[in-house]
Amino acid sequence: MNVERSELLAGIGQDALWALIEGRHGDPFSILGPHQSGGMTIVRVYLPGAEAVDLIDATSGRVVAPFSIAHPSGLFAAAAASRTGYRLRITWPDAVQITEDPYSFGLLLGELDLHLISEGTHYDLSRTLGAVAISIDGISGVRFAVWAPNARRVSVVGDFNAWDGRRNPMRLRPSAGVWELFIPRLAPGERYKFEIVDAEGTCLPQKADPVARASEAAPSTASIVASSTPFRWTDDGWMKGRSRQDRLEGAFSVYEVHAGSWLRDQKDGSRSLDWVELSQRLVPYVSDMGFTHIELMPIMEHPFGGSWGYQPLGLFAPTGRYGTPEDFAYFIDRCHGAGLGVILDWVPAHFPTDVWGLARFDGSALYEHEDPREGFHRDWNTLIYNLGRNEVKGFLIASALEWLERYHIDGLRVDAVASMLYRDYSRNEGEWIPNQYGGRENLEAVEFFKHLNSIIHERCTHAMTIAEESTAWPGVTKPPEQGGLGFDIKWNMGWMHDSLSYIEKDPIYRSYAHGTMTFGMIYAYSEHFILPISHDEVVYGKGSLLTKMPGDEWQKFANLRSYLAFMWGHPGKKLLFMGSEVAQPGEWNHDGSVTWDVLDRPQHVGIQRLVKDLNGLYADEPALQFGDFHPEGFEWAAADDAVNSVLGMLRYGPNRASSVLVMSNFTPVPRYGYRIGVPSDGVWIERMTTDAREYGGSGLVNGAVSTEPVPAHGRPVSLSLTLPPLSTIFLQGPSP
Repeated sequence: MNVERSELLAGIGQDALWALIEGRHGDPFSILGPHQSGGMTIVRVYLPGAEAVDLIDATSGRVVAPFSIAHPSGLFAAAAASRTGYRLRITWPDAVQITEDPYSFGLLLGELDLHLISEGTHYDLSRTLGAVAISIDGISGVRFAVWAPNARRVSVVGDFNAWDGRRNPMRLRPSAGVWELFIPRLAPGERYKFEIVDAEGTCLPQKADPVARASEAAPSTASIVASSTPFRWTDDGWMKGRSRQDRLEGAFSVYEVHAGSWLRDQKDGSRSLDWVELSQRLVPYVSDMGFTHIELMPIMEHPFGGSWGYQPLGLFAPTGRYGTPEDFAYFIDRCHGAGLGVILDWVPAHFPTDVWGLARFDGSALYEHEDPREGFHRDWNTLIYNLGRNEVKGFLIASALEWLERYHIDGLRVDAVASMLYRDYSRNEGEWIPNQYGGRENLEAVEFFKHLNSIIHERCTHAMTIAEESTAWPGVTKPPEQGGLGFDIKWNMGWMHDSLSYIEKDPIYRSYAHGTMTFGMIYAYSEHFILPISHDEVVYGKGSLLTKMPGDEWQKFANLRSYLAFMWGHPGKKLLFMGSEVAQPGEWNHDGSVTWDVLDRPQHVGIQRLVKDLNGLYADEPALQFGDFHPEGFEWAAADDAVNSVLGMLRYGPNRASSVLVMSNFTPVPRYGYRIGVPSDGVWIERMTTDAREYGGSGLVNGAVSTEPVPAHGRPVSLSLTLPPLSTIFLQGPSP
């Protein structure tokens, strides 16, 4: 069919044509694809670099018409007598490609999807935005969609189009500011980004997909089309087992891990282990040590390894450093198979300023605040999410649900909560903007946390949320309907700071700081707390736990043993950073590894065995669990013996059906005949002493101790105990 060039370009003005050629056109479907004109179907394609294009019948494969060159830049057009299914046969300089025309497909996203995205209530964003491998009318390909409401033009770029932003411009759905395009015959594994022209006509650096479910390993920055095939889980029993509340009420002991530096393969260039290797090495180790959970420092994709993951840009993608998303799911499945829960550190507070990331994503302050007094963290040189914007809140909540639902994660530990709650966080006067009432509270963040926790607990009944919150903000772990933020647990930063400051002192001076070890119980039940000895305490010149301890080598190890046992005896769930369980001598280095070779020395083996046995005792004894959250499960046995630096705690099971006495002597002097009042008459059995020889101690033990009718500490009967130097002992009371 002979058709004049003017007919092939009928209805297209010169400005529109040049906008398409220059990659500035915001509505490519108005020019490209099939269009009816005077009883004919005109098909236009823009393929810079192609030598020839043929229109072929989709059914028979015969050539319907060759394309004519409508513009030398690469615009081709062909005419057909009727609108039938067609394909393109494209002749490139080094190959021939047969494919469907991306611009022959209709609207992709439904109006409900667009409405929910705008409302900030679309919680399945990774199945709507980003890159989703799907089939349309039997044609497989990838649907791309991205939120960029202030862009003039958005294109998908990748290896499949030579990273040329002119080839695959997207269609704008103006009601939500979402751009979409289906590219046929693409498959999972393709690398891609978005090329965005801002409202001023400036072509921005190519952007990674905010909702990508897979990414290249750093330092590369492209997004990767992830598989849509569901992972074959084998953890049904785990997921349908005990409820979140049951797990919180029982023993809850967390091993905090930086995946890249737990263990390195020295035979292979000191590389980090991948997820499959970690499932073979880390999982059985943590299970054997008796921990109930592994907490992973952020594994969302992040550009700078030195941030330890706390400056992520891929909030929907497991980092490519340790394998594929499927490998990560396999690791979680193996954890659950071993009876271990998994907690992920998650960072909704801020994001880095890398130009290929979220910063000024469509040329405007889209995810962040425009005003740096609200939108910039000087401490971390990062940008702050604008929680006053529905789409941003929805983006973050959808990210949280992605990990809990797609990957079966058991909990999220939310980082830097305090920085989100206070508008003046780490800011001087005049450097922050008050809320509408003139206060420093970030009301948008408060509502975000309430909404986040409500949605998580409604949709993911197995999952818990944990707040890293360092202030006295009230009600962090109270339900939103009671005015709280709705978290399940809060890190007890006060206890951590107080107890470490005490144990670092020379025992000679501990009597003057005795109150720092008892102060935490004044507020212990104001929230549901976990006691954290985390990575932050063993880095940046703070030294390892072992090097914090005063005294000679024997005293250092004895101090550490007594401190860890005091922590396990104290109300509150437990968290210990990797390496601390073997008394690693040096502080943590994310480019290194836990110094496992110290286990050649008996003193380090003793610490490791102690931690394992503490976890075993904690799991075995209801009296060490119940008082974590319930005040009736705790009493001081001796809180005021500052002179001897002795502390005694009584822990009770529900209805006082069981009891445990925990005694700590924080001086290097043994205490013989130390009298302590107890609530039950009978024989008290020593379940553990940190001075046992198998832990590296001197071997002073009590064994079974009978009460005597000697009143002490307000109780009618008492025990006469031997308190070894720098030790903590546990004694189980007689059955009632």
